This record gives sequence, structure tokens and C-alpha cells, in this order.
Amino acid sequence: MVIVVMGVSGVGKTTIGQQLAAAQAWHFIDADDLHPEANRQKMASGQPLTDADRWPWLALVHQQIEAACSQNQSLVLACSALRAEYRAYLHINQQVHFVHLVGDPSLIQARLQQRSNHFMPSSLLTSQLATLEMPSNALTLNVDAEPNTLVGSIQQWILGLE
Repeated sequence: MVIVVMGVSGVGKTTIGQQLAAAQAWHFIDADDLHPEANRQKMASGQPLTDADRWPWLALVHQQIEAACSQNQSLVLACSALRAEYRAYLHINQQVHFVHLVGDPSLIQARLQQRSNHFMPSSLLTSQLATLEMPSNALTLNVDAEPNTLVGSIQQWILGLE
């Protein structure tokens, strides 16, 4: 099974994804780590990515999902996956499921402003929210809950999928 923890920057995809992977004893990948340096620099300078920037990155993410599925390895993947066509591309088979983390924009903005070790500036939140196409086939959770509560909710949901 592959669980893609998705949403805009600052919702806690990495935190929740890492905790879920640890709780399930599954492999974890942060799709941000797959961005080429040019994408990182572009975002760090406050410029939103275009589809031309995103598709090569999404191809790398897709390869990670394919590899996990072909090796029958369970995976948690933190990935923004903001648009429906990106999710359709990543949904390579019925083993892939999406968890959409959402929150009040002011809460997300505050989180982004508090973190200092990430290339994504808080100024890009507006463009991410504008790009986001709400998924219809995902477990949607509000990030105003504690991370361990969110992970528990995802684990309960996974049990229903198995």
C-alpha cells in the first residue's frame, strides 16, 4: 500500500508522513527531497513552480511509487499533489491512496513563518492555495488536531482499506 500525504506547504505532510511511516513500520519518502536544485532555488526566491517545473519532479515521484508497488513495499509519501491531474498520474493502481491535510490559511501561514529550515517561503502559500484542486477520493483531515491524533485517524482508515 502507498499512502500519499498531500496538501499545501505548511500543513505538516512531512511530520504526519514520518510519524505514520514509523507507526506502520513502512518506508517514508519526502517528495521535496526529489526536487531538482533549480526548483528549490526558484521556490526559495519566491517564485511559484510552473507545470514545466513540476512534471519532471512528478515523474521522479511516480518512479518511487512504481518501485514500491513492484517490490510489494508499503510506502508513505509526503507530496503536495495539488492538482487532480498530478494525483491521477501518481495513482498508478488501487494500492495508492491519498490523505489530504487541510487547515485554516492563517494557521498554515503562521506555521510557514515559524520554520526556518525549508526552501519554501510563506509568500508562496497563496499560489499553492490557488493551485489546489480539492480531491474527491482522499481522506481529508484538518491539521488543527494533534499529529498523533491525525496519525491514529489515518491508521483507522488504513484498516478499512485492507
